[in-house]
Amino acid sequence: MRKNSIKNTRINMEVQRELSEIIRGGIKDPRIHPMTSVIAVEVTPDLKYCKAYISVLGNEDAGKATIEGLKSAEGYVRRELARRVNLRNTPQIKFILDQSIEYGVNMSHLIDEVTKDLHAGEPESHEPESDEPLD
Repeated sequence: MRKNSIKNTRINMEVQRELSEIIRGGIKDPRIHPMTSVIAVEVTPDLKYCKAYISVLGNEDAGKATIEGLKSAEGYVRRELARRVNLRNTPQIKFILDQSIEYGVNMSHLIDEVTKDLHAGEPESHEPESDEPLD
């Protein structure tokens, strides 16, 4: 994978910001969950294609419904993006459900449970068992 240039990074940030505003304020589809956020955007260097990683705070069904709603509104989103961002080409957008935040929260809970179980199984005193001095 090629390292992004400064120009490409700026375009990614601008497209991400505008997509967030379009999704939050412009789309009236009831399938799109109100707690939807654009996590990352990757625009190809030729500005033809764009992958938008979407995170939905809710259950798995809400995420799938949100992606379906966004796919059906792709034409509107692309038209609004072309109106708001002055690019040579307006990229074709592919929405991808990103579950990395949910996965991270789940792993954090599992780690907390394991550490809680470990602390529950430890003896209360932490004194050395022998009276011999350490050299």
